[in-house]
Amino acid sequence: MTSADTGAATPVRRDAARPSASPGPAASAAAPAGSTDSRLRKGTSAYRRANLALFAAGLATFALLYSTQALLPALSSGLHLSPAQASLTVTASTGALAVALLPVSALSEKYGRTTVMTASVFGASLLALAVPFAPNLTALVVLRAVQGVALAGLPATAMAYLAEEVHPSAIPSAIGLYVAGNSIGGMSSRVAGGALAQAYGWRAALLAVGLTSLACAVAFRLLAPPARHFTPGPVHPSALWRTVRGHVGDVRLRRLYALGMLFMAVFGAVYTVLGYRLTAAPYHLSQTAVGAIFLVYLVGTGTSAASGALQARLGRRGAFAVALVLCAAGLLVTLAGPLLLVLLGLVLITAGFFTGHSVASGAVSRTATAGRAQASALYLTAYYVGNSVGGSVAASAYHRAGWPAAATVALVAVALCLRPALRRIPAPRR
Repeated sequence: MTSADTGAATPVRRDAARPSASPGPAASAAAPAGSTDSRLRKGTSAYRRANLALFAAGLATFALLYSTQALLPALSSGLHLSPAQASLTVTASTGALAVALLPVSALSEKYGRTTVMTASVFGASLLALAVPFAPNLTALVVLRAVQGVALAGLPATAMAYLAEEVHPSAIPSAIGLYVAGNSIGGMSSRVAGGALAQAYGWRAALLAVGLTSLACAVAFRLLAPPARHFTPGPVHPSALWRTVRGHVGDVRLRRLYALGMLFMAVFGAVYTVLGYRLTAAPYHLSQTAVGAIFLVYLVGTGTSAASGALQARLGRRGAFAVALVLCAAGLLVTLAGPLLLVLLGLVLITAGFFTGHSVASGAVSRTATAGRAQASALYLTAYYVGNSVGGSVAASAYHRAGWPAAATVALVAVALCLRPALRRIPAPRR
């Protein structure tokens, strides 16, 4: 595609524009001696800084996005809410984020990836300091929705930043580490939030998450290397629409979007309802114990980082098959009564989800040859729509018929994954 197709000027790689020039100090640090390719490679300090920066930003983003999920039973008790009402504090943020992703990705084409990511993580962290003081459900949901819009800048542009700034040989590992930061962020807010809510109440727990995220925002600003392979350009709405239409019309991308939405529907359904199930009979776990169960997210950290090696060995379809088997098996195991089996099921579901998400999100950035920020934004829009729908439907199902109904919602999403995940993807048109 030309620059008119993307809605912004086509990024010009400085190394390609000056093939005969000697690389400067920064380029020398990012590439082996004698190479004119200044993109970040494994083993360099700039690569490590970029990974640490995105790890910190991803941690903050997911800690904030899901900060109320482990606290849903406490919110229900403190504000006298049903599970479906309390779940709105999660779906409001994820739904608003999904709506904002595409416009924010377009802004990154004009103002730059790092600028938009910095504004996003700082804005969301500062809003988080107001969330604990919400007097009622309406105010809490509105604040969480605004926070979701603010959070959109990081996931909308992170994959595009990696695709532009990191050497292709290092992209799978970089994406795996970024997703691992996401998993640790999601885990830490739930684990620490549960313990703090038990001791000091849900408001104190949310305040602690906000302060921690602000520290991560500062770390991102200090660590993130400047973008060297991005040239800003004007954003034209008509051209942006053509780019979006082209991505949606690409069967390869469309299947990846469907997979992101369905995998996240599974995950959102399970983890939205989890706290209610485990605080009720026959388990009667405390809020601290429920929060500690989110340590299962460590499994996601490991599987995200290992997803590149799994895909190299089994191929994309093979990796998706492993992810689906793990999710389905985990859901079936959670139907058993003993707590140990429920936890085993959560381990399998978490491993399957993070494997599938890592493979699908990485494939989007490699499949889109132009308008990468928009391609990633569309994937994440589908992804967060899946979370919102899966969480809301499962919460309503649980309220009416208990855990088997919520698990059935997730199993239906797994079944719908089979066709886009395992069918051979046609070669792109020439």
